[in-house]
Amino acid sequence: MIEFAWPWMLILLPLPWLVRQLLQPATGSGEAALRVPFLKELPAVSASGQVRPRAPWPLWLALIAWLLLILSAMRPQWLGEQVQIPVSGRDLLLVVDLSESMQQDDFYIRGQRVDRLTATKWVAGEFIERRVGDRIGLILFGERAYLQAPLTFDRDTVRTLLYEAAIGLAGRSTAIGDAIGLAIKRLRKKDDMDRIVVLVTDGANTAGNVFPLEAAELAAREGLKIYTIGIGADEDIIRSLFGNRRYNPSRDLDEATLKAIAEVTGGRYFRARDTEELEKIYSLLDELEPIEKDLQQFRPRTALYYWPLAMAVMIALLLFVLRMRGRW
Repeated sequence: MIEFAWPWMLILLPLPWLVRQLLQPATGSGEAALRVPFLKELPAVSASGQVRPRAPWPLWLALIAWLLLILSAMRPQWLGEQVQIPVSGRDLLLVVDLSESMQQDDFYIRGQRVDRLTATKWVAGEFIERRVGDRIGLILFGERAYLQAPLTFDRDTVRTLLYEAAIGLAGRSTAIGDAIGLAIKRLRKKDDMDRIVVLVTDGANTAGNVFPLEAAELAAREGLKIYTIGIGADEDIIRSLFGNRRYNPSRDLDEATLKAIAEVTGGRYFRARDTEELEKIYSLLDELEPIEKDLQQFRPRTALYYWPLAMAVMIALLLFVLRMRGRW
């Protein structure tokens, strides 16, 4: 069905008539000159000396254009069929590390070696898609923390913004405390909803103005639950001309701090050494924070105002051309 968002715009319908009634006709400047105001109409005089009557259709076109403008101003909308949307009553913020160490390529996706951020995007993107009913937001952090996507039901947009994230976008260092502080700021004063933070990092707090444990204590007082995920392989191999050397690419990961953050806020700490473990962690998060089944009714709206507006503009252009050619 069609409905109008601003039906009160109908009060503008008699506006042209009111303008014609209230405004005085334009007068000449009073200069001493011979004026022929009907010069353009002289060709309309027939050989018999009689003036041919003007065609009324341009005036009718102008009236139709005005009606179309009023119709467009009333904002017609098409209401679709009712859609049931599950709402969980949960706010969930993904906090993702973009520091320089996330470019370490110690993960594999379908047999192809990728960096840690690519693996995070791969798994977290599917996690976002499954969270139907949650309001999801995205915070990216490195040396500084930025709110990339505010809390929204639009999961596709959040996932797109996550896929567009690049290493070093927020600086090379890691400010875990500042990232948690920004999450607290975005989630505070929402007592009627469950508030969850999922923090993904591969390092230790090396920047920022807030210590991670202090931020975690503040989050606990605000009622936020933080799940922390430490990513990175325990062992990798460097191949060179002098042979292979094994080393630990996750030596900078501060697991003790991540465990403390989760414990203080009532969450859990997870360790992801490869893509499979990361996928299992996000699946476990689905179990720990299940999707509710409460339903809300929603009717999609499609704006239609541009159709009558386009028709009115086309008629106005036609009348302008007729006016310039002396046909009206």
